[in-house]
Amino acid sequence: MAKLDFLSIVIAVAMSYAGAVFAQDKVDFELTADFFGKYIWRGQNLDDDPVFQPGLSAGFQNLTASIWGNLELTNINSSSGDFSEVDYSLDYSAPLPGFEKIGYSVGVVYYDFPGTADPQTTELYWGLNFDLPLAPYFTFYHDVDEADGTYFTVGISHTIEIVAELPTGFPVGMEISAGMGWASASYNKYYWGVDQGKLNDFVLSVAFPFEVAGFGVAPSLSYVTLLSDDIRDCDTCGTDSDFFLAGISLSKSF
Repeated sequence: MAKLDFLSIVIAVAMSYAGAVFAQDKVDFELTADFFGKYIWRGQNLDDDPVFQPGLSAGFQNLTASIWGNLELTNINSSSGDFSEVDYSLDYSAPLPGFEKIGYSVGVVYYDFPGTADPQTTELYWGLNFDLPLAPYFTFYHDVDEADGTYFTVGISHTIEIVAELPTGFPVGMEISAGMGWASASYNKYYWGVDQGKLNDFVLSVAFPFEVAGFGVAPSLSYVTLLSDDIRDCDTCGTDSDFFLAGISLSKSF
């Protein structure tokens, strides 16, 4: 399927979905605005300078349509003030029938890279999450376009509702998460030039969420490292393979 045809279908589905949502008058919107010192994606250092990453999602029952972008704040990639990436996604998430402690998600992500030489690509995904201690989950992403490969991620997380209190009286929580990714040979060959299936990356993050005037605020710090020696040696995004990443996320639901 041609990329233009796919994008036309996504737009048509989104418009139909929006019409159904407004007809039912039960839509939930969320606006996000994230600032990070770098842009690291699946272990790849795509931008070594600060970035702004806004997003907007609309949810109706179990279906969510989202748009997300990465805005370059410096000229490190010769695109200061421009969006280097815009992602469009549709997600359906619900409890797994007959298993009250298991949820599932299926969806599609269309990656666009305006103003760059990178070609657009599309991923289909599916995954499971478990209502158990440490909230384990796993997700398979299947690139059906440029990379024609699979990326698999598995992770855990733990939330502490209150660890401190701001002088203004707002409680502050803590969220700790860890995740690891594996990719197929065709995926790694496209992104890293390594024609083998490998454990790719590991991420450890801690965030401290709180709420101010109806806005969610979450400062965070993450450590990202590449796990495969072959991928570390063939790092196409720079010579570093270990990163500390600080940022702050803002969100508003309405």
